[in-house]
Amino acid sequence: MKLIDAGKRLLVGRKLESTQLGETLLPKRIALPVFASDALSSVAYAPDEILITLSLAGLAGYAWDWKIALLVALVMLVVIASYRQNVHAYPSGGGDYEVATTNLGPHAGLSVASALLVDYVLTVAVSVSSGIQNAKAVLPFLDGHEGTAAAVVILLLMALNLRGIRESGTMFAIPTYCFMVAMLGMIGVGLFRILVLDEDLRVHSAQYGIEPDPEFAGFTGLAMVLLLARAFSSGSAALTGIEAISNGVPSFRKPKSRNAATTLALLGATSITMMLGVIWLAKLTGLKVVDLGNSHYTLDGERVEVVERTAIGQLAETVFSAFPPGFYFVVAATMVILFLAANTAFNGFPVLGSILARDGYLPRQLHTRGDRLAFSNGIVVLAVAAAVLVLVFRAEVTALIQLYVVGVFVSFTISQFGMLRHWTRHLATEQDPAERRRMRHSRVVNAIGLTMTGTVLVIVVVSKFTQGAYLAILAMVVVFLLMKGIRRHYDSVAEEIALEPGDTGELPSRVRAVVLVSQVHKATLRAVYFAKAAAPSTLEAVTVAVEPERTERLMAAWDELGIDVPLKVVASPYREVTTPLLDYIKAIRTESPRDVVCVYVPEYVVGHWWGQLLHNQSALRLKALLLFTPGVMVTSVPYQLRSSARARDRHKNDRPVRRGGSPVAR
Repeated sequence: MKLIDAGKRLLVGRKLESTQLGETLLPKRIALPVFASDALSSVAYAPDEILITLSLAGLAGYAWDWKIALLVALVMLVVIASYRQNVHAYPSGGGDYEVATTNLGPHAGLSVASALLVDYVLTVAVSVSSGIQNAKAVLPFLDGHEGTAAAVVILLLMALNLRGIRESGTMFAIPTYCFMVAMLGMIGVGLFRILVLDEDLRVHSAQYGIEPDPEFAGFTGLAMVLLLARAFSSGSAALTGIEAISNGVPSFRKPKSRNAATTLALLGATSITMMLGVIWLAKLTGLKVVDLGNSHYTLDGERVEVVERTAIGQLAETVFSAFPPGFYFVVAATMVILFLAANTAFNGFPVLGSILARDGYLPRQLHTRGDRLAFSNGIVVLAVAAAVLVLVFRAEVTALIQLYVVGVFVSFTISQFGMLRHWTRHLATEQDPAERRRMRHSRVVNAIGLTMTGTVLVIVVVSKFTQGAYLAILAMVVVFLLMKGIRRHYDSVAEEIALEPGDTGELPSRVRAVVLVSQVHKATLRAVYFAKAAAPSTLEAVTVAVEPERTERLMAAWDELGIDVPLKVVASPYREVTTPLLDYIKAIRTESPRDVVCVYVPEYVVGHWWGQLLHNQSALRLKALLLFTPGVMVTSVPYQLRSSARARDRHKNDRPVRRGGSPVAR
């Protein structure tokens, strides 16, 4: 087996036939960690972002933490209820893109698609970066190398996802469920110790005060409204990932829509419980986290330098103060789930990219499935884009989170508006009273969803625009225009090559064959004989006189062999090869525009990649130039060297042997 093939098999596993696609479908217990890990993992950083933002107003801001959390939970509840309507109405996997395109037109669909593509990249970047920040609590050597470490993790996730959705989902299921157990266990134990055993649990940061940012020190009027809106928009990161289930409906086992809707309900119940539990426990234990550089910890009225720790880390340390393994279990599970949260995007981005490629808005290579029936090209594109992002922002969650959320709420809002149009259109033709009642109920749910997500979108854009949201919006515009340009290109090509009525083509007057000659050897003779076998109208051999002595030896050898094909020598005063040949062939075309010129190029076939660097370079350059010349066709005439034969034999030995109609590897 070739080394590269062996590496690929080791990385992604054995190939799967197209008929085995059904084997990759997911049961609900696997679909939950595959598609919901992003929303579940947001519990690890959404409470932090709420508390960090409120810390700008000092301790006065913390009076609003549970109210902000309740509002975020309410929005999540409404969005999940709305998306349960989506998965029943559009189970094909197009998700928000299909809803918007079908009901609002292609421009709305592209707006949703561009927002989701950008948001998926940010999901990977934010999730992995947050995991790295949590990992620093137990791996201090990561300090200063966060960006590089995050990029390595992203590439590892890419490799796992290239193995296929079913296999990667099974690997990710255990860590996801461990995180759920860790979080619910920590919340349950903590509340039990405080409320039932009446223990006074206080986290380490409870002893400190907070010096607010001077801009929000008063925390009244417009400043208060802006800060609360900013805290709410940061906490709304908890809603990211919900839309991934509507894009992944085809990956569920039958009944697909019902299983997807059930998974959405499980996601909502678990996420809301964990987020509210963390905020409640943080309030009871006096937990504080600050926006370093803007707000500051104080002790006895003086500023103090404190090593910042995440809310989950502080709570786990306090709740499991008498049981250290519990603390390490929570921290480890949190770190892993934040890495795996990116898996939601690795399942959503390639599927959406495939649909967009099918519709001509992205390169068609993104539409095809790889060896493991995953959309491999989309997985690689997502990984590369996210890796670049974490390297540029050095895996700083606070910087990346400002770009986050905008895209997903753009898709939420447009999708809910599209669902309103969907139900209104169907109600106009539906006659069954029971079905009409169901549709009216669904329309009310989507109307509430539209109102809430639209309001949140406005809040997010206004509160985060100057903090970095403008970059996300700019990226969406660029992606939108890029997809429009790709579609225009495909449409123009299709129009150009389409057959018109009565268009049967036109035969050339003559076929004039030209064989390129650099030396007289077996490869050249094969090209000459192949050209003669094609029976062209005229045939000539052409060489370029770069060195007079070499040209004379070539002509002598040609005459000595008695080859009955005339040899034309083209002068090259500047010792070039490609330009004189190109000019000569163009001259033939100019002389007889209705003729077709067929250029035969002898080429060596080598068995090693480095051999290709040593041969065929002039031929490759010439072929590339001739492709742009109308009326010229290029034919490569291969001559296999011994190294190519050895490579062929190696490949032959690696091919599967068929026994009983099925391929069996040797």
